[in-house]
Amino acid sequence: MITVTIIGAGNVAFHLCKAIYSCNELQLQQIYNRSEFTAEFDVFESHKTHNIKDLMEAAIYIISVSDNSVATVANSLPFENKLVVHTTGSVGMTDLPSKNRRGVFYPLQTFSKSKNVDFSKIPLCLEAENEADLEFLKEIASKLSESMYEIDSDQRKAIHLAAVYVNNFTNHLFYVADTLCKDKKIPFEILKPLVEETVDKIKHLNPLSSQTGPAKRKDSKTIETHLAQLTDYPEYKDIYKVLTNSILKTYE
Repeated sequence: MITVTIIGAGNVAFHLCKAIYSCNELQLQQIYNRSEFTAEFDVFESHKTHNIKDLMEAAIYIISVSDNSVATVANSLPFENKLVVHTTGSVGMTDLPSKNRRGVFYPLQTFSKSKNVDFSKIPLCLEAENEADLEFLKEIASKLSESMYEIDSDQRKAIHLAAVYVNNFTNHLFYVADTLCKDKKIPFEILKPLVEETVDKIKHLNPLSSQTGPAKRKDSKTIETHLAQLTDYPEYKDIYKVLTNSILKTYE
C-alpha cells in the first residue's frame, strides 16, 4: 500500500484526498493544513493535522497550496530526502527546495469543492528529478487516472497558460454573457445548448476550423451594432473589440 500525505486544504487538495481515499491501492496517510479545514474535510477527520511536527512517514508528500505558497511550505517541511511534489501548473519543479527529492503531480482540471469530478478522466502531468521517482509517480497516477503525461516545467507552464484561456477566460465570458442576459430578463439557460455544441465541435474539428460569427465572416455591420449595444458596458465593449480584432487578424 502506497502511503500519501496531502499538504494543503484547497480545492485541488480536497479532490486529491477524495480520489486517494477511494483507491484501494493507495492510503491517505495525513492531510496537513496550517489553518482551519473547511467542512468538506470532515469526512477525513482522523487524517487531519494542524501541526507540521506531527507529520508521519509517507511514501510521497503532495503539496497542494496556492502558487505563491509552494516554496514557503516546502521549506517548512521538517524532513529531508523524501519525495515531495507540488500540484501547480505555473511553478517550476526546481522552485521546491533541494533538501528533498523533487517532482510535480499536476492534475489538469478546474476544481470546486461543491462540484464532483471524475478523477479517472483527468490528465495528470508528471515530472521528477530522477527516473525512479518519475516511475513511482506514474505508478500512483495510473491508480487514479486513465490519462498521464510526462511533462517538463517549461511545457507545464505553457499548458497552464493555455488552460487559463480555455477555462478561466472562457468562464469569465460566460459571466459577461450571463450579465447581458439578466439585464434583459433572459435566462442564461437559453445559451447552454450553444455552449455544449461549441465544446462538442472542438472534439471533432480543430479550433481554427470551428470558428464562426461576425468577425470570422467580416460582418462589419453586425459588429458595429454589437458595439453600440455595449455602450453602457465599457469594460465588456473593450473585451469585444480585443477578441473581434484578434479573430479578424487570424482570418486575414
